[in-house]
Amino acid sequence: MGHLKQRTLITATERLRDQVAHALRAALISGELHPGEVYSAPQLAEDFGISATPVREAMLDLAREGLVEPVRNKGFRVTEVNERDLDQYTEIRTLIEVPTTGRVTRTASREDLEALRPVAEEIVRAARDHDLIGYLEADRQFHLTLLALSGNERLVETVGDLRKRSRLYGLTALDRRGELIPSAEEHLEILDLMLAGDAEGAERCMARHLGHVRSLWAKGGDKDA
Repeated sequence: MGHLKQRTLITATERLRDQVAHALRAALISGELHPGEVYSAPQLAEDFGISATPVREAMLDLAREGLVEPVRNKGFRVTEVNERDLDQYTEIRTLIEVPTTGRVTRTASREDLEALRPVAEEIVRAARDHDLIGYLEADRQFHLTLLALSGNERLVETVGDLRKRSRLYGLTALDRRGELIPSAEEHLEILDLMLAGDAEGAERCMARHLGHVRSLWAKGGDKDA
């Protein structure tokens, strides 16, 4: 019974940690937590009305995602992303995702490609419902699942890391202007081209989509837009 109780407590702690991490991501997206500013676990724990331990653990999870960075004896600084970073992230993603989309179009089964449709539809739904956390998760799942069909796990890890470092940039401003919806719908366009066996068309659409995302980031970062 003692071991069972201990496992139950661990599970409860992990669940709280995940809930706090989810709330912190939402605060980053909404702009409640500001890039460049340092936040302490006790300070945030007081806001949540809980102990500092699950907050500190959640912040460490975000640090592994590149969203914050530890500051010794102070807490965690929200990571700043500059234009040069975004340009480089986009260039690398384009070099990887465009040709991989063409290769997957030629090699993946129709069943594997069709499995992406509910995810693509969820991206559009989340954009229309202003569900930014849901949008990010579905968008991540679509792109990484598509890449996984190439069979190259390291490729998936690389793009996943790049996404973690850039995914929050300007998202709230884009949502307010309704500009997430056209970007969301491009996932369905990419998928339809892949299912039609049009590898070159799918590559062009993916390149356009990634370029569109980069231009949206630029607008999202413009405080006067």
